[in-house]
Order: sequence, then structure tokens, then C-alpha cells
Amino acid sequence: MTVDWVSTGGEAGSARTKPLAWLRAPVEPAADNGFFGPGSVTWKVWGYPTGLSVGFQRAVVIEELDPFLVASVQHTGKVYSQARTRYDHTLAYFSTVLFGDTETATKASAVLMKIHAKTGVGTEPVSGLTYDANDPDSQLWIHLTAWHSILYVYEQFGPGPLSDAEEHQYWNECAIAAELQTCDPAKVPRTREGIRTYFEDIRPRLAASEVTQQMMDHLLNSRVMYPPLLGKLGPFAWVANKFLRMATIATLPHWQRDLAAIRQSRLSDLAVRLLAKPVFWILSKSGRLQLTLLAWLSPSTAPIAAPFLRGVPARENRTLTPAEAFSRWNVKTPAELYAGLHRPAE
Repeated sequence: MTVDWVSTGGEAGSARTKPLAWLRAPVEPAADNGFFGPGSVTWKVWGYPTGLSVGFQRAVVIEELDPFLVASVQHTGKVYSQARTRYDHTLAYFSTVLFGDTETATKASAVLMKIHAKTGVGTEPVSGLTYDANDPDSQLWIHLTAWHSILYVYEQFGPGPLSDAEEHQYWNECAIAAELQTCDPAKVPRTREGIRTYFEDIRPRLAASEVTQQMMDHLLNSRVMYPPLLGKLGPFAWVANKFLRMATIATLPHWQRDLAAIRQSRLSDLAVRLLAKPVFWILSKSGRLQLTLLAWLSPSTAPIAAPFLRGVPARENRTLTPAEAFSRWNVKTPAELYAGLHRPAE
């Protein structure tokens, strides 16, 4: 969930065009355990089948309620013209930060900032104010919307609420991931109450124009991320799309639905909740099956998530803090890059 669906510069999934190959193919281990690693609550929550499906869709839909973000996305138009590619690359970026090795993640962070600097700056048409995709407050909105959505859907359609200790660890790890963006980690709430307060405080600046409503409806249509073959599977594709749309809407609070002019009955909410939990539980029992589906929906993401989903240990059993990783791999931090991009002309 960036301001736009962008490429981090690679086509990681292009080497394997047949998703079923992931059922048998050997998996290349990651260089290290990244920023979280085995035993982290991040891997537990984001790695559950709800994370990169309904949770991810929920986040990108809710994000559009920020008028400045919508202005940036609308300006490029790629969310419509290159929907599948943008989805694929954005999911791959998030998976790199969550499951990838530290060198790849830090370098991807720098690439993304440079792309945002070129395409994510302009004027919001209603207010006349400038938007900047790398702005720390905008990045915090994107970051917290993602992490909250992933956890919320995990609780609704997955194993249920985390323990108090796990939830504390989850939000601490959320602050760690924030260091890969320009947002100030100190502003990341560390409790459920803090997250609620953040969303209540930001609510007055959220809005939904006709452009916003159109974009949110577009992002609720999962067909935009289907590969060509799946889109031709008729009834199956229709059912999959309907399920994901209904499941995502069922997790949206009614005030957000009202802003977006989204309608779904309470009966539909209940029905999809009853169906989703066993569906995702079945998927959670097979990492190979999850990987096959992921390779179909997001070829660039599959190689990144493969070691986690197949239980393949990293070559080096270590985790680093973002500060250690940026230093080790000689990559400027987002704060340093942002300051350089906004240095006054001499």
C-alpha cells in the first residue's frame, strides 16, 4: 500500500510462469531473517492466509479516504491502466519488508522513495494544497492502515485476537517497519487504544469524492488482480471475486461504507463471516497451496514469501534492526533521503 501501485524495479516472479511448479520446485533460502524472523508476531499475522488477501485489499480500499492520496493515485492513472502490475509490485514490496532479507528490503525502500519523489508530488484539486507521497504524515496513514487492517482481518477471519503480550509485540514490530518509510516511529501507537485514538484524530480529514468512491469500488473488484487465465474461468472467477469483495466490505465500519457509498446487508456480512473463517483455516494448513495461489495472483511476491510459506531457513540465522541494515548495506535511511529531496536550492 503505497501512494500508487509501483514497481520496486524487479520482476522476481518472471522466472516461473506456472504456479503449480511451486508445489514441487526447490525454494531459494533468504540471505537472513530480515527485520522480524521466526517467532515474530509479524510473521504469524501477516503470514496467515488472510493477510495478503482480504487484509491487503481492505487496506488499499480504506487508504483512498485520504484526499491527498487519492489525488496522487488519480494523477498517475496507473491504478486503472496497469491494475494487475501495480498490485503485483506493491504486494511484492510489502512482502520484501516483511519476509525478505535486510539488504533487499533496505534497497527496495530507497527505490520506492525515489519513485514517489518523481511521480507522487502535485496539487490536490479541491483544497489547492500540495501533496507529497513521501510526506511523513501521509506515510504514517498508509503504514498504520495496512498494519491495522492485516491484524483486524486476522482477528475476524483467522485464529482470533492475539494475547496481550503478542499484541504489544505486534505494535512494537509495526514501529520497526515504520523505519523503512519516512514516518516517525515515535508516532506509531503501541497499543490498541492508541491505534483507535489515531484513527479518531485523523477521521475529520478523511473524505470521499466521486473520484474516491469510484476508486474504492474499483479496488474492491478483485478481477483487477486476476491473471488472464483465472479471469477466463467463468463461474469460479465470479465466485472468488464476490467472496473477496463481500469479505472485505464486511470488515469496513459503517461510517466508511457511508462515505464510499458502499452497500452490503447485515445478512451478507454475517454469511461471509461464517464462510471465510473455515476457508482461511483450510488454506492455513498448507503452505504449498498458499504459495501456489500466491504465485497465480502475484508472481513477483511468490519467491519472496516462498521461504516463509515452505519453512525454509535463511542462510544466516540473524535479524537486524533497520538502523543496522541501512548502515551495513550502505543505504541512506528514508529520513536522510527525504531531507535530501527537500533541501532548499542554494
